[in-house]
Amino acid sequence: MISKWSASLVRAGRSVRGASAPVTYTLIALCCLVFLAGPASGLNPAYGTGDELLAVQRAYFRRWGVIPAELFDGSAGSALTPATALFVHGSWVHLLGNMLFLYVFGAMTEERMGRVQFTLFYVGCGYLALLGYAVANADSEQSLVGASGAISAVLGAFLYLFPRARVTSLLPFLFFLPVRFPAWVVLPFWAALQWLAAGRAADGPGVAYLAHLIGFGLGFGYASVRYGRPTGPTRVRAAPAPTPEGENQP
Repeated sequence: MISKWSASLVRAGRSVRGASAPVTYTLIALCCLVFLAGPASGLNPAYGTGDELLAVQRAYFRRWGVIPAELFDGSAGSALTPATALFVHGSWVHLLGNMLFLYVFGAMTEERMGRVQFTLFYVGCGYLALLGYAVANADSEQSLVGASGAISAVLGAFLYLFPRARVTSLLPFLFFLPVRFPAWVVLPFWAALQWLAAGRAADGPGVAYLAHLIGFGLGFGYASVRYGRPTGPTRVRAAPAPTPEGENQP
């Protein structure tokens, strides 16, 4: 699966090469650097191995991730965790899945919004998506990390701004054959999958689908209020996986 994503990333790069999207690329670089420097990557021998590494990882996620049961205790540290959690990922697959979606859809959205506005939009919507999940699961002790609340907001904004953009997708039930659909088909289908998955999700380790839905709704709503009519047809030559990796509950 990772190899498929890597090939998709190369194809996606051809579509946005030369685009003026420094914030998108900086966010990707920061997420990758944080992951490589942290214990989740497993590359730093200073964190140990085996049970020792797992203990360090759990402590790391609890420090920088969102713990709903502790978020509203009044401390400044807890209040900041919905922002810090946006740059922390639980595994290689989690990181690569999120960064692929940000790379494909972030550049065009940033170009439309502008650098400063896109930065505030990304962080603000990501924060609110995690906050909304925490409110709905206020008793959960599971740490929550990942950028896909913010990335889901980017998808929502992209849907409104570029509804007729042609998105090349790899669908598992078609044996990963590349097929092209407009964004107004692909992204609502993705949102529907998140809704169905959220209805079946149980409390505990896994993907926080509710944060995806909140982020997507915030992004679409913001773009519809802030901007006028959507732009004309655009082609996005990319091949994302069916869904991005979500906020992870290690």
